[in-house]
Amino acid sequence: MPTVSVIIPCYNEEKRIHALLDALFKQTYPLNDLDVTIADGHSSDRTREVIARFEREHPALRVQVIDNDSRTIPAGLNRAIAASQGEIILRLDGHSRPAADYVEKSVLALQAGLGANVGGVWKILPGAQTWVARAIAAAASHPLGVGDALYRHGKQAAVVDTVPFGAWKRSLTEEIGGFDESLLSNEDYEFNARIRQSGRKIWFDPAIESEYFARANLKELARQYWRYGFWKWKMLRRYPATLRWRQALPPLFVLSLAGWAGLGLVAPLFWGALGGQVLVYLGLLSLAALKTARQRQDAWLVLGLPLAIAVMHLAWGSGFLWSSLGFKKV
Repeated sequence: MPTVSVIIPCYNEEKRIHALLDALFKQTYPLNDLDVTIADGHSSDRTREVIARFEREHPALRVQVIDNDSRTIPAGLNRAIAASQGEIILRLDGHSRPAADYVEKSVLALQAGLGANVGGVWKILPGAQTWVARAIAAAASHPLGVGDALYRHGKQAAVVDTVPFGAWKRSLTEEIGGFDESLLSNEDYEFNARIRQSGRKIWFDPAIESEYFARANLKELARQYWRYGFWKWKMLRRYPATLRWRQALPPLFVLSLAGWAGLGLVAPLFWGALGGQVLVYLGLLSLAALKTARQRQDAWLVLGLPLAIAVMHLAWGSGFLWSSLGFKKV
């Protein structure tokens, strides 16, 4: 079996890191061929204590912690790659939890030559036990919230633009380089763009499953999606051909709202156009919320899903436009 190095960028994950390590310990892949490198950005909570205790209690799984002085995800990934030695690199995050056969199925897909980078589907879980957190988790896996991002809701294996986390051969990193440390988000999409430019494929297989904990509240969600939009523009300046319709819609939506509002200051009749657009938008979200609430048997989603999706769209679109205008990240 090829050796596999799991790399994990991490910061203040004391609540989640034990569950992740326990899931890796329970992998169907031989532990003798598996090791874990955690790049920690100098966590200020008990993350390192939790990891150290796990190491003592589970010596069969090799775990090492290295410092990520830059405290950014791409830097942490690159430090972890450099500190590990496995033939295959498999990325995870501190707030994720892979299925028991995650490593095995990822390796099999690579060995079958299905893609140069392979990944699977996220099962999005609430980040807290609240109705808002449940709504955010539902929104993060709904097509209206994430468009055609198959790793959020796909059911069929396919060649795609990107996958979450991913697994690839170390030789690929040596050939095309590691993660771009000038991008503080969208680093995985940029990495996959270089893979595709090299003539290789990105393979999505929903049989490769992991759980991912969404943000716990709307403030955290807004920050996350504003950051996504901000750094997406930076990435698209280098790879304009990678722009997809789902990425263009949020900034266009924000622009249209601002445009109608601006015209309304000149001619009041345009306030009606703004109101009409908002009503149509909320109507579409409400219909989706009713269907989702019925499917999940959660009445709170009737209110929460439109709220969460609207926050995602507005934050992503605003961050994208802010970046495109040349303003610095706030």
